[in-house]
Amino acid sequence: MSDDVALMGHLMRRAAFGASAAELEALAKRGYEAVVDDLLHPERFERPVEDLFERYHFDMVHFRSGEMTAARWFYRMVNSLRPLEEKAALMWHGIFATGSAKVTINTWMASQIDMFRDYGLGNFRDLLVNLSRDPAMIYWLDNHTNHADAPNENYGRELLELFSMGVGNYTEDDVKECARAFTGWTIKQMLPRYPYGFYETDFVYRQDDHDESVKRFLGKHGAMDGEDVIDVIVRHPATGRFIGRKLYNFFVSDTSDESAEAELSQAYFDSNYEIRGVLRHLFHADWFKEARFKKVRSPSETVATTIKLAGLFRTPREYGLMKLPGASEGMGQTLLNPPTVEGWHTGGEWIDTAGLVERVNFIAEKLGDLRNPGVAQMVQRISADRAEVTTNALLESCAYEVGGVDLEDRTFDALRDHLGGDITFRLDDDDARERFGEAASDVIGLIGASREFQLQ
Repeated sequence: MSDDVALMGHLMRRAAFGASAAELEALAKRGYEAVVDDLLHPERFERPVEDLFERYHFDMVHFRSGEMTAARWFYRMVNSLRPLEEKAALMWHGIFATGSAKVTINTWMASQIDMFRDYGLGNFRDLLVNLSRDPAMIYWLDNHTNHADAPNENYGRELLELFSMGVGNYTEDDVKECARAFTGWTIKQMLPRYPYGFYETDFVYRQDDHDESVKRFLGKHGAMDGEDVIDVIVRHPATGRFIGRKLYNFFVSDTSDESAEAELSQAYFDSNYEIRGVLRHLFHADWFKEARFKKVRSPSETVATTIKLAGLFRTPREYGLMKLPGASEGMGQTLLNPPTVEGWHTGGEWIDTAGLVERVNFIAEKLGDLRNPGVAQMVQRISADRAEVTTNALLESCAYEVGGVDLEDRTFDALRDHLGGDITFRLDDDDARERFGEAASDVIGLIGASREFQLQ
C-alpha cells in the first residue's frame, strides 16, 4: 500500500466512516490537503436526498419513532457526500447527550441532530446558543421550568460542567448566576396530537419570566441573559482546553496527549472559536497522521463502516435498513438515547463480552457475503488480471481492500491456517474463480471480525 493511500485511509476512518481501497485510491489522486478542505466545507456538496424514504417507508413520514430517525441517520452516514458533517453530529450527540427516554417526542430529537449538522463545524458560540434554544435540550435539562422567581439550575450546571468548561473552572455561585441568565428560555407547547404523533415546537423567550437583575458570572457582571453568559464562556481558557480535549479524544486517540490538546486549544482561539479551524489544525498535525489504529470504533461507526464497505443501503428501498439501529444497540450504543447526560463511555469500554459478540457476528455476516455488492467488488479487484493467487497475496489483498487494515502476525498466521496453509488459488476457469470468490469473501469477513478491524 502506498503511503498516500494509507494516510487517506486513516483520514477517512476518522473524518468519515471508512472507505474501500478503490475509493481511497481515487481520493489519494486528489491529494490529502484538497480532501481535507472538502471535508471541512460540506456546504460544497448536496445533502442526501431523502424524499424516497416516504415512498418506501411510509411510516417514517412523521418520524413516529426514534428507531426511524436513527435508521435515516445510518443511511446518511453511509451515503452522504458530507461525511464529516455526520461525524461531527455524532460527536456532539455524545457530548451534548440528550435522551429520547425522557424527551419521548422524536421530532424534537430529530431536529436536534439536524441542528448539530448545521452548526457542528461552525462557531462554538453559535452552537451553544442554538443548543440553549433547542427544544429537546430545554426539556431534557428542565429549562422550561427555569423561572425568574424559581430558578432551575439543571441546564446552567451541565452547560458549565459537561458542555463547555469542566469541573474546577467555576463556582457554585457561577452555576446559580448562569441559571438566572437562562430564565425565560423555554418552548411553546407540548400538546400531543394522537393518533398522529406530536406537534413540532419552537424555542420562545418569555421576557416576563426572565430575571432582569444584575448577575456576577466568572468575573463579569451586568444584567446578563443566556447569550451574554455564552459570550463569557467561549472566551474562557477552560473552554479552549475543553474543545481541545474533546476533539482529540473523538478524532485522534482514546488516550490523552496534553501537548496536542494544548495545540488544539490554541487553534480554537486563533480561529475565533471555529470548530472547522481547530479540525483543520488537527487533520494536518503529525501526531494525527501518526495515530493510526489508536481508537476503538464506536458501535455506530462499526455499523456504518461495515455497511459502507459491504455496499449496502445505497438507496432507501433496500429491506433491512430499520435493523441497523438495533445492531448498534446490541453493540452498546443506542443512538438518540445515551445512557446519561454524560453520554457514552468510549474507548476500550465499548468492548465487553456481549457487545464484542454482536460486533463480530454483524461484521462477519455483512463482509463475508459475496452477494453484497461491495464484497463482490473487492473480490473482483483482487482477482482481476491474475491467473493465480497465493495465500499470502490473498490475505494482503483482502486487508488492503477493506481500507488498509494492518494485520498482526498472529492474525495473519491464523487466517493462513484457516485457508489451509500456503496454497495457490488458480483462476483459470469458472469453477476455480467461484471457489476463490468464496474463499476471498470468507477471509474478508474474518478480517472484519478481527481485533485489528475494531480499531480505526
